[in-house]
Amino acid sequence: LFRSDAAVRVGLTQAQTEVLMKSLQQMFAAHPQANTHTDSLAEAVSHIDMCAQFCTSCADACLAEPTVDELTYCIRLNLDCADVCAATSRVLARQSRPDPSLTRELLAVCATACRVCAEECERHAVMHEHCRICAEHCRRCVEVCERAMVNTAIVV
Repeated sequence: LFRSDAAVRVGLTQAQTEVLMKSLQQMFAAHPQANTHTDSLAEAVSHIDMCAQFCTSCADACLAEPTVDELTYCIRLNLDCADVCAATSRVLARQSRPDPSLTRELLAVCATACRVCAEECERHAVMHEHCRICAEHCRRCVEVCERAMVNTAIVV
C-alpha cells in the first residue's frame, strides 16, 4: 500500500491514506471496463497526483522566499512538473479504451519532468526544506512512473 513520508508531512494518518487509496481502488473497480490491476493503477494515479500538489506547493513556497530571484528556474520546473503530473494522473485514471503507447509516453515524460524537478530542487534543499521535500517526492514519482511503464497491466 502506498504511503509516503510526504503523506505524513501533510498530515495524513495511515488510516486516512488507506481510506483514500481504498476509495480510489473502489472507484476504478466500479468502472464497467475496469482494469484488472486496480491496486497498481490506484497507487500510480494517487502518487503522481500527489506529486503535482507537492510541486505546486514548492513553487508557491519558492515565490515567498526572500531569494526568489535565485529560484526562478526551480519555480519553472516545479510548475512544469505539476502540470505534467496532473495530466498524467488524469489520463491514467481514464479506463475506457486507453491507448497503451500514449500512456507509456505520458509516463515517460512524467518521469523526466519529475527527475529534472528533483535535480533542481536538490540544489536548494540545504537552504529550503520545501525543496528537499519536493525533491524526495519527485524521486519517488520517477520510480512509480518507471514501474507503471513496465507494468503492462496498468497501461493496456
